Parts: sequence; C-alpha cells; structure tokens
Amino acid sequence: MMTRFNKDVFLAAGLRTPFGRGGGALANYDALSLSVPVVQAMARHLANQRPDLVLWGTVIPNLGWSNLAREIWMDALLDPTVPSYSVILACATSMTAAFSAAGMLGGGTDIIMVGGSEVMSRPPVGLTAVASDRLRTLFLKDPAEAVAALEKLTPADFILPAKGWANRITGRTMGDHMEETAKEWGITREAQDKWAYESHKRAVDAWQNGFFSDLVVPLPELVKDANPRPDTSLEKLASLQPVFDRSGRGTLTAGNSSPITDGAAGLWVVSAAGRKRLPDSLPTARLVDFEIAAVDFRKDGLLMATCFAIPRLLDRNDLSFSDIALWEIHEAFAAQLLANVAALEKPGWIAERTGVRRDFGRFPWERLNPNGGSVAIGHPFGATGARDLSQAVKELAKMPKGSRAVVSVCADGGEGAVALLENS
Repeated sequence: MMTRFNKDVFLAAGLRTPFGRGGGALANYDALSLSVPVVQAMARHLANQRPDLVLWGTVIPNLGWSNLAREIWMDALLDPTVPSYSVILACATSMTAAFSAAGMLGGGTDIIMVGGSEVMSRPPVGLTAVASDRLRTLFLKDPAEAVAALEKLTPADFILPAKGWANRITGRTMGDHMEETAKEWGITREAQDKWAYESHKRAVDAWQNGFFSDLVVPLPELVKDANPRPDTSLEKLASLQPVFDRSGRGTLTAGNSSPITDGAAGLWVVSAAGRKRLPDSLPTARLVDFEIAAVDFRKDGLLMATCFAIPRLLDRNDLSFSDIALWEIHEAFAAQLLANVAALEKPGWIAERTGVRRDFGRFPWERLNPNGGSVAIGHPFGATGARDLSQAVKELAKMPKGSRAVVSVCADGGEGAVALLENS
C-alpha cells in the first residue's frame, strides 16, 4: 500500500461542541464565539497550550471578520505568536483543512490544530452589489442622505438566506438537487427513512454507551447533541411531508435530511514527533492518502463527487471494499449516502465513469457509520469534516493494528473529499 506523503502524518481525535438544533440552545453564538471553547479545550491537550499552526474554517460568510482562524485564536486568549489562517471547501471545509495541514508538517511544524464551525441559526443578511454601491456613493457625498436611504431599502436590496444556502449557479438548494439525484438513482422514500432511523438509533446508542463523552466539550447551554431522537420510529418518519419537491413525487423530508445545526469541531494533524506531544489517551490514526474530487454537477449530481473519489483512492492503494474495516460517509441526506453507494455497487459504473477497471467486491454496509451520521447528529457545514474524522479515528483505534477506515464528505458545487486512515 502506498502513501501520499514522504513522512508519517497522523490524525488525533479532537473535540467539538454539542451540536444544537437550528434556532435552539446555541443560536446566540456565531461561528467565532462558538469555536473559542473548543480551541481552548484542545489547547489544554498540550503542555504549553501552543500548537505550531491553526487552520479553521466556516462556510456561511460573515463580514465581521476576514480571517476567522486568527480571530478565534486571539479571542481564546492563547499564545498570539501562533500563526492561524482560514480555509473553506463547503461541507468538506474542516476535512480539507486537515489535508492542507498534512502538507505543511515538517521544518519545525509538528502539531497543527484544524477545525471548523457554523451557526446556521444566524446567517448574515447582506446587501446586493447594486444597493451597496448606491449607499457607499451616498455616504461619500452626503451622509445624511445616505442614512435616509437606509430607511427606503426594499427586500430586493437584500441577499436573504430564504432558499437555504442555494447554489449560486443554479439558484437551487442542495435538497432540490438531491431530489433529482434520488429519482435518477431510484432511491425510494422507504429506503431513506430506514437509513434515517438507523442513523438516529446508532447516534442515540453511542451517546448512551459513552462513545461521545471524550469527544464533546459541554457548554452551559447544551451538554449533548440535541438532534438525535430516541423516540423516532419508521412510522413517525413516514408521516412527514416532503420539504423540497412538493409535487407529490418528492421523497426528501425533514426526517431523512440533515437538520439545520449549530456547532464547532476540531482535530489534530501531527507528525511522529508531534504525536509524542499529545496525551497518550488521545486516539490517533495514520493519514495514508486522500482524494479531492469534482464533477460536472449539471450531469452527475451536486453531491455525487465522492463516489468518483473512493474508487480512485482505493485503487491507488491496491485495496478493495472488504479491506476497509470502517466507513464513515457523511449524510447530508439519507438519499445522498444511498445514491453514492448505489453508484459504487452498480455493475460497470466505476469502470465507465471513473476509469478504474477492477472489481472492488461487495460493499460492506455493516461497517458503515456505526455511531450515527449527520442525519441524526446534525450538519454544521464547517464542522462536519472534523467531527467525521475524529469519530472515525476513535472508532478505528479500538480495532486491530493495520485496520483501515475511509472517511467521505460530499460538498456543494459538485465536489467531495475522501480520506484513507490506518490504525498504526
């Protein structure tokens, strides 16, 4: 098996906030303030509370800051000489932050804190370029007239999140796009509800069994994830109405889609030397390889890039599906997970669409998302990659040495990121 790196790169499980429901307990934070307690708690993993570098990101833009990572670090009142910068790749933001960090190890940089955050409850409201130009010109010429013009703004002057963070090019939401993909791949409402039920059940069980206890920093407002529903059932899920396609043919509901969520999550990316600076209690895994893929979402679907990335990653490392002991696949929607795996399972699809001509064998559904996924836990865009990776590292650390995991996160714009990890 090859490795992408000419050095050992390890991921160590980080910390995250509890994930809160949109409009709920964490709604008074923003992406900056919600990250501070995570960063402070992770810094305490180090004897001197000083990593060599910090990478952090968020997806929904905010004019209140230009370098979120640096603002978080300074507000955390930690060593101001630690460099920090921001990254973004839609829902894969904090996963690609880990990949970026891996390439920066060496030359005295041995331990990097990465992560991301999102408070989807409070999307900023902005002005259109036309309205901004008009007001800026007025303020330069006549501030009093500009103030009066503020009172005359109309809804047409604002950029509103009314379409749920719609794709700029198509003007449609991820759910709108996923309805099309679900129909194309024949993903039924029943299959989506069944997966959603399993995701909730597994997340609830994981909380009850203590799996998340050392991965989550309790906050005064919330001590555990608010989204997993212990009282859900297939009957309750089946009673929900579609929320994107209401023509009578829709299958995506609030129950089988990831909910609007607030949260922040972090992760460690370290060299062999940096690994020795972390507590022995922190689970670690080697980052063997990664793949970032992009597709023409007008043809292949907005959230389908990962099924192109996975075969290429496995083929490069001479692995089959059965060689992977753990699969962590992000659940933006139950339909998205099901459609991506359907593509991997469809005879001839991998060879035709990815150019990889080998038989990967049966996909091991029994190894997929054992502690629940985003449909149940929630999906704060910038935080999901770090949550998925930390969750995978901890689960993988319980397995025999040499066990491998694949972690996969789809992203808006027809992109996706996939990591190959090994317990070593």
